[in-house]
Amino acid sequence: MRVLLAIDPSSGSQHVVNEAVARLWPTGTAFCVLSIVDIGRWEGLPALLEDAKHAAQPLVEAATEKLARSGHEVFSEIQLGYPKKVIPDFAREWKADLVMVGSRGLGAISRFFLGSVAQAVLRSAPCSVEIVRPTSVDSPASSHAMKILLATDGSECSEIAARSVANRPWPAGSEFKIICVRELLVLGNAISVASPCPVYPESLLAEILEDARARAEKAVAQARRVLSSKGLKVCDGPGTPVGDARAILLDEARAWGVDLIILGSHGRHGFDRLVIGSVSESVALYAHCSVEVIRG
Repeated sequence: MRVLLAIDPSSGSQHVVNEAVARLWPTGTAFCVLSIVDIGRWEGLPALLEDAKHAAQPLVEAATEKLARSGHEVFSEIQLGYPKKVIPDFAREWKADLVMVGSRGLGAISRFFLGSVAQAVLRSAPCSVEIVRPTSVDSPASSHAMKILLATDGSECSEIAARSVANRPWPAGSEFKIICVRELLVLGNAISVASPCPVYPESLLAEILEDARARAEKAVAQARRVLSSKGLKVCDGPGTPVGDARAILLDEARAWGVDLIILGSHGRHGFDRLVIGSVSESVALYAHCSVEVIRG
């Protein structure tokens, strides 16, 4: 496994390093500690760029030393550029399996106007991305038994996420819950011009709802089998609630005191994401805890 830690001088990046050091990883996992000197901050002041690059050296050296003391293979890299672009590009070039980034906790308005490096990496990285957040006790989540919420919808990307979870080591005593949210029934696409207010037979609606329930329960059962087959402890979860997936996942994570939410990514891009939105992106940006979005 190849893990890229994207760090900067912020406190959020320190949580990324501490979490990486504390977590159990598959044998042979290699790390790269990457720091980007943001040229946008030094525009018009080229003489200061090299100073900024030298100032980043102790940061990456300290992170590299922490990982090396834990017995991991690790190297570091400092580059000049725009973090939103350089991090995904470097991940692609290095063939990273996972990018770990910190969250600065921008509010909705700030995120809209200023953007977010974490959000940009989440959208553009070719691999899985974890946004790491501090725990309430300010110690790495992986330093103790974890509570992990796995979201599934029965799709191929959700199956990939479940297998990824099952094939990794986790702290002893860790617990998993599986949830599949059934979205609210929307029949707008079935409305025709000739019949702007169609009347659907009650039997048809019942059949659609029953089919959705059956598929959701099948998805949860399948994910449970995958995790249980590796000896992971799967607790009884909320099952297949109906509603807005984003809100339900965030509420369930907070209610159970989750350390990590894991979801698969459908990989929507551009206009589709703008119009439809992305459940994984919304959860990753607004959750109280760390979130990993897994790509195949």
